[in-house]
Amino acid sequence: MELQDYTLPLLKDVIATEEVSFKNLDVVFLVASMQRREGMERKDLLKANVKIFKSQGAALEKYNKKSVKVTVVGNPANTNCLTASKSAPSMPKENFSCLTCLDHNRAKAQIALQLDVTANDVINVIIWGNHSLTQYPDVNHAKVKLQGKEVVFMKF
Repeated sequence: MELQDYTLPLLKDVIATEEVSFKNLDVVFLVASMQRREGMERKDLLKANVKIFKSQGAALEKYNKKSVKVTVVGNPANTNCLTASKSAPSMPKENFSCLTCLDHNRAKAQIALQLDVTANDVINVIIWGNHSLTQYPDVNHAKVKLQGKEVVFMKF
């Protein structure tokens, strides 16, 4: 529903299914990661997500054209993307990418809170690593628009 709510101009249709629906697609968004539950350790979460993304990667391998572009959204996105790509060995690795928007948005929000600006005023924040303790939010290239009327950029 979120895709439809965005009213994206190029979006023609959304088919939500639990069945394998990966036949002859040009673009695939893999969003079905398991969320961490109370009492669950990170290793438990990774084990559950590996199962999900192995099966999705295998379905891509079996039913899809090799040119399909795959974007993984579900966290930990980097690990899930790697799992899916390894489960589709004949597909080019450069066709797989992932979005770490949650972490990126959190980093922008933290900078915005410190500087009393909106998150939209913060640009060029980079997230390196995975959605874990290895993550490194890189603000070395970040810029901030201050005072709304004049564009002033600050280097961190």
